[in-house]
Amino acid sequence: MNFRIKKLDIFIVRQFGLLFVGTFFICQFVLMMQFLWRYINVLIGKGLSLEVMAQFLWYMALMLVPQALPLAILLSSLITFGNLGESSELTAIKSAGISLMQTFRSLIVVSMLICVGSFYFQNNVGPNANLKITQLLISMKQKSPELEIPEGIFYDGIPNSNIYVQKKDLKTGKLYGIMIYRMTNSFEDAAIILADSGMLQSTAEKKHLLLTLWSGEWFENMQSQELSGSASVPYRRESFIAKRIVLDFDGDFNMADAASLSNDARGKSLEQIYHAMDSLNHTYDSVGRAFYQDAKRLYYQSPVIASNDSAKAVKRALAKNFDFDKLVEKESRDKKRQMLGDAMSRVQNELNDLEFKSMMTKDNERLIREHEIEAINKFTLALQCLLFFFIGAPLGAIIRKGGLGVPVIVSVFVFIVYYILDNVGYRMARQGTWDVWFGKTLALGVLLPATVFITYKACKDSMVFNADLWRSVFMRALGLREKRHIAGKEIVIQEPDYQADAAQLRRISAAVADYARKHNLKSPPNVVKVFFKYEPDHEIERISEQLESVIEDLGNTRDRQVMHEINHYPVLAVKAHTRPFEKPWLNVASAICLPLGAFFYCRMWRFRLRLYRDLQVVRNTNSSIANYVEKHLVGGKRETQ
Repeated sequence: MNFRIKKLDIFIVRQFGLLFVGTFFICQFVLMMQFLWRYINVLIGKGLSLEVMAQFLWYMALMLVPQALPLAILLSSLITFGNLGESSELTAIKSAGISLMQTFRSLIVVSMLICVGSFYFQNNVGPNANLKITQLLISMKQKSPELEIPEGIFYDGIPNSNIYVQKKDLKTGKLYGIMIYRMTNSFEDAAIILADSGMLQSTAEKKHLLLTLWSGEWFENMQSQELSGSASVPYRRESFIAKRIVLDFDGDFNMADAASLSNDARGKSLEQIYHAMDSLNHTYDSVGRAFYQDAKRLYYQSPVIASNDSAKAVKRALAKNFDFDKLVEKESRDKKRQMLGDAMSRVQNELNDLEFKSMMTKDNERLIREHEIEAINKFTLALQCLLFFFIGAPLGAIIRKGGLGVPVIVSVFVFIVYYILDNVGYRMARQGTWDVWFGKTLALGVLLPATVFITYKACKDSMVFNADLWRSVFMRALGLREKRHIAGKEIVIQEPDYQADAAQLRRISAAVADYARKHNLKSPPNVVKVFFKYEPDHEIERISEQLESVIEDLGNTRDRQVMHEINHYPVLAVKAHTRPFEKPWLNVASAICLPLGAFFYCRMWRFRLRLYRDLQVVRNTNSSIANYVEKHLVGGKRETQ
């Protein structure tokens, strides 16, 4: 095989490269907007600086690069080969003896390079971007919101306080009709403050708020530990003309500690993931061994007894006359109640202990699964680039539609199918319902056969995606048919032989009458002949061929009445009334499957009744055309229409 770079390879790579750059930035923008909208409630109202927002957008863009690459390859390959097919350049390439796979070879190399680049990006740049974006999101969630107290509702943006403002003046910043609930240690010693008006201001260092109140009252319980069991609780009530209160309110942005994200697998490279998994497995194995030793010591105690006593106990337990229930029945009622109570208590304690330990082990197993998922995800995202190329390029060659119309629709559909499968597999693997390898390779495993099928059909120039072909197949399956439509010709080279056509139509009518009398189409079909002993119906095929020959000759007429009449002819189905399938074994199989056999039998009876009605229409139309031709068109007596 010749691997030299040819001009065709350079041409296709240039076409693909320009589209890939454009579609990549489009996909990147769409994914960024989707991610931004997901966390819009974290960003709004926090007073974040431009520097923080720039960092957030930058790391978000880096994190979404591996997801944008496959979608960009899918869309750009679809458009590239769609444009080549639409402009007939792909046909010219095939006519030169170059196969479709040879046309793909340059882009296969490019896609493999993108796969390698995607894996390298995920393993070296992606973890840091994921770590930074997670750190920023946690910091944004912890940041106190901007102080913008609404009217008519309680505002809980200030720590340990709920503030209600009836009305506020936007020009002066004054608040009117203020009600404040201040929480300290518990609900019993909460403070309630009422004021006619007030003003809220931030201190210079943005660490506290200064609340100035006028004309109000302060009510507060004086709950204390000494009076916790007493019904009488002292309280303090104060009326004031003016009062100042300092509230804690940190308005600065503080970056969260990255050490808290040490268990996040998305922030680790492949080497770090495997190292972390070894450490986690070693740690959790130690925990498991400790739990096992505890269970042996607490639940399955083995008392130290002499060998003779042990042998006697085993011998007694294996004896046929030994009955444990009889031993229990010998005890008194109080003793039996005590024994049952002790047993239930012990079982409940052991169950609670095991449930608590299972919660700990489930968290540990989930953490290990997340590391395994992220390790596999680095490979699947890279392989997704190659998979999407072998979906997009063959589809573009088959569909032969360029631009941003059909390719965008197809790309979105393929991406949605892949995303749903991948998301379902990820959730099932994370929960432990499925194995991690199965959940993360589900989407690739489902789309891989479809990819092979589409590529094979594209290389064989199949019409599998031809809309007219599928429309014809569905119409035949459902027993539908198109109405005959023959348009008049502007230029007629040879006029119809009206006399011969009229005579032929008379003979066809006689043959139709004889056929209808012999076959009795109104009666139900014979089950044995339909499914087991098929007999071809050549007579109706001959009638249909003769009729189509006459219609083709009369289609050259200039007479409007004749043209109108020949459009009344139905399109005869000459085989559907005889058997369901062409192959005999399919007919036998459909008869054995009773529901299918009943369906096909009723369908054939329907076709027989339709053929009976069609033959009546043929006879009436034959008579109408023959009479009109013999009266007006034979012998040059054509009347002016």
